Amino acid sequence: MSSLTFICAQNKQFTVNGISFAMTYVKGGIFSMGATPEQVDSYPDEKPCKNISVNSFYLASSEVTQALWTAVMKDNPSFFQGPQLPVENVSWNECQQFIKKINELTGKSFRLPTEAEWEYAARGASRSQRYQYSGSNNVEAVAWYAGNSGFETHVVASKQFNEIGLFGMSGNVSEWCQDTYVLSSYDSMQSPYRIVKGGCWNDEPRDCRVARKSSRHFDNKANTIGFRLALSE
Repeated sequence: MSSLTFICAQNKQFTVNGISFAMTYVKGGIFSMGATPEQVDSYPDEKPCKNISVNSFYLASSEVTQALWTAVMKDNPSFFQGPQLPVENVSWNECQQFIKKINELTGKSFRLPTEAEWEYAARGASRSQRYQYSGSNNVEAVAWYAGNSGFETHVVASKQFNEIGLFGMSGNVSEWCQDTYVLSSYDSMQSPYRIVKGGCWNDEPRDCRVARKSSRHFDNKANTIGFRLALSE
């Protein structure tokens, strides 16, 4: 697929200090989250599946780039340097600082997506074809992962997009979500761990599936983790 072939009138474009980025409209709905049948070789924390209702929202078409981060924060913490590469080596807390500043600059209310929003969008939302990865059952088509990345990040939006026009939700960099990571309802909601989704340039295909999730301490930074912005409708 070409990025020129997917057009939605409800998508939005924003410009911050000269750097533009696109937000894809995600129509709300109900979906099965977790280890659905096509999510083969799943992990225990993907089970059991849960039916989740998601309201309509907007999600950035690709990861936050280093160009956008620098336009907002006036620095670039990334290990792999390049303006159109995804920003990485940023903690969950630093993402919150970025969001606060970009909201001050734009007057909007950008945020991190919830885990449910992220997975629903990665699955193609109401247009889902029930792929194993975001947009395909062929990991090569949609993801920069251990088998093709050369063990480095790549320019955003340089692989095939998914059913609703989102790029890079499998591979390249994993992405912070807003949610606290808990294994059960008995876990403390004060946990310092946050959910990370999406797989990265250093992962095997199993870890690039749409249902896969992991956790990191909110102060942890790695050259495998970035993020993308969400915006309520």
